[in-house]
Amino acid sequence: MPEKRKFEIVYDAELPGTPERVWNAVTKDTPAWMFPTDEWPAVRSVEEYPTHLVSRMDGADGWFNQLEHVLAPLGGGRTKLHYVHSGIFADNWDGQYDGATKHTEFYLHTLGQYLKYFDGKPVVFTDVQAPAASQAADGFDRLRKAMGVEGAAPGGTVELELDGVGRLTGDVDFANGNFLGLRTADTLYRFFGRNAFGAPVGMTVHDFSVGGDSETTAKTWRGFLAKVYA
Repeated sequence: MPEKRKFEIVYDAELPGTPERVWNAVTKDTPAWMFPTDEWPAVRSVEEYPTHLVSRMDGADGWFNQLEHVLAPLGGGRTKLHYVHSGIFADNWDGQYDGATKHTEFYLHTLGQYLKYFDGKPVVFTDVQAPAASQAADGFDRLRKAMGVEGAAPGGTVELELDGVGRLTGDVDFANGNFLGLRTADTLYRFFGRNAFGAPVGMTVHDFSVGGDSETTAKTWRGFLAKVYA
């Protein structure tokens, strides 16, 4: 039987938005910076707008998954976020904890990017998974090399011409061994090196332009990824 162990991930951040705007982002606008969560069967056990929110899902045999957001105004339209993700991992505790911790940093960074550059704009969200071959140890490195961003560092700029995708010009807002974030004038591109955690490489596109189409975006990027991992 898998060993069940509790976990707790704590993260503190300063965000470029009032508590009211941050509250809206983490409750209604999750497709703009993370992924849609409107179908999650979570119960809001604490809902003190706009300063304290606890959402929790409970399952069999004591399993639970809980997210807590504590928001405090800092002045100048900024907010301090105290974030706690807690629950139970049923197996591979160390691997799951490592992956969840690193994803937390990237997601909350992307939340800040959304609030600073695109807050309140309608978004078209697209999730794309790379082929199974991307799970190899060098999976994420192959993607960065194919894109021409091996040496990308936060604060840098990129001008890319990607086969089948076209021209992509923007800023590198996040980059480390597991994740890459690119921000253009109207889109957030998030790349996930989940091969480090036993899963395929993935990406999300958060398109704030007028007329974005998720089906077309997914088809375009799947074609590119198929060539990368052929």
